[in-house]
Amino acid sequence: QVQLVESGGGLVQAGGSLRLSCKASGTLFSIHAMGWYRQAPGKQRELVATITPGDNTNYADSVKGRFAISRDNAKNTVYLQMNNLRPEDTAVYYCMAKTYSEVWGQGTLVTVSS
Repeated sequence: QVQLVESGGGLVQAGGSLRLSCKASGTLFSIHAMGWYRQAPGKQRELVATITPGDNTNYADSVKGRFAISRDNAKNTVYLQMNNLRPEDTAVYYCMAKTYSEVWGQGTLVTVSS
């Protein structure tokens, strides 16, 4: 089994930066992709960024050039570096690991103030 724990959310001013972390534990060999999703208040959950074991990445158009997903295998951790944050980035951010099914973390809240 795979378990995910997110951290790093909080309150930040528009234009600021924040880094989210997602630490994975369990049967890590079963993971063939990981990603970050977010869900804004009253909105559907949406894809933010994904990364594969080969370090292939892709991003939602709304965050391209501002966000960067990366991983540290020694720490079993995936990161989401968020720069030039905007109020519309406010959401609960969820880490996801793709195995034979999808495994989700508990979420971490990011609030961007004007």
